[in-house]
Amino acid sequence: MVKKEDNHFLYILECGDGTYYTGYTNDVAKRLEKHRDGKGAKYTRGRGPLKLVFQKSFSTKQEAMQMEFAVKKLNRAEKERMIKEGSVSYVAAKELRKG
Repeated sequence: MVKKEDNHFLYILECGDGTYYTGYTNDVAKRLEKHRDGKGAKYTRGRGPLKLVFQKSFSTKQEAMQMEFAVKKLNRAEKERMIKEGSVSYVAAKELRKG
């Protein structure tokens, strides 16, 4: 039997007020729709329009959620760097330095 591999995503939304929201999902399009409908995270309600500015897939939920936790600890400049680079390598390197 072939096991379907699940995709797990870290994503960042830019809110209408210029702030960032970081989250985890296994379906980015569906989750973005929920945020836009006001049924997503409490933080994003009333902060539209929302723009998806970053997404990265991971093979496991654990990896994606660990990266979400690490990204949420970044300051704005660090998040902007990550978004600009289009990579989580900066975040991973920062976490390794802490360890």
